[in-house]
Amino acid sequence: MSAAGSVPGSKPGVIVISHGSPDESWVKLVDSAVQSLAESLPPDLPVESSFLEAVEGRLIQDGIDRLEAKGVTDMIVIPLFVSSGSTHIDEIAYALGMKETPEKETDLERFRLSARVYFGEPINDDPLIAEMVWDKAKPLSVRPDREVLLLVGHGSVHPGFLERWERGIRLLAARTGQVSGLAGGADYALLNPDSVRSKVAAWSGRGYDVIVAPLFLSAGYFTKTTIPLRLDGLPYKYSEEALLPHPLLSRWMLGQILNIMGS
Repeated sequence: MSAAGSVPGSKPGVIVISHGSPDESWVKLVDSAVQSLAESLPPDLPVESSFLEAVEGRLIQDGIDRLEAKGVTDMIVIPLFVSSGSTHIDEIAYALGMKETPEKETDLERFRLSARVYFGEPINDDPLIAEMVWDKAKPLSVRPDREVLLLVGHGSVHPGFLERWERGIRLLAARTGQVSGLAGGADYALLNPDSVRSKVAAWSGRGYDVIVAPLFLSAGYFTKTTIPLRLDGLPYKYSEEALLPHPLLSRWMLGQILNIMGS
């Protein structure tokens, strides 16, 4: 497929898709990042922030409809998810017509659209994200010569999806470890299947101070409750900071858009 907007008479537009939440503060964090993105793009390139669920009037079909009403013929889709291992990436790609069948059964039906779709990549192990993760966690570092950073992601119980989760977070941990300069570098653990407690215990047993960094888009139940419960009684420092808010996330989205447009 040619670059978005390269066909004579075509009009590109951007739709940023994230999971969504009934928590208004969660939605506002995403909207703020997308607004920052929009301010760095040409004014004639429309941008929509849409959600898979939980945000009435702003679901994916709503965003598609608004873009096509503006004459968009080339739709650049930015999946604002942490990992390619998310089952939501699979079902959204299917519903957008990017694949014939989903790998995992979904209730999501095909979207109504006529525009050409250019599907981007989730966060995975992008170097900008490694900088973000360390920027959030480094205030906790006091003795880098004996510390290790542990990235904690959601993970998956589904075969195939789990492998993608592990690959992305493993590579991101390697990048983040290089950025951090910590003696132990960075490692990773997942909530599904659960390896968080065993990883912290193992590193502590080797004499390292463990800094735990949640790899989630925005703070919520997993970052505030689930992870601390899994680590109850163990020695560790915890950065409760999720990826948002951070200016580099808008830069990450911009990079994807420029790449898809062939700029």
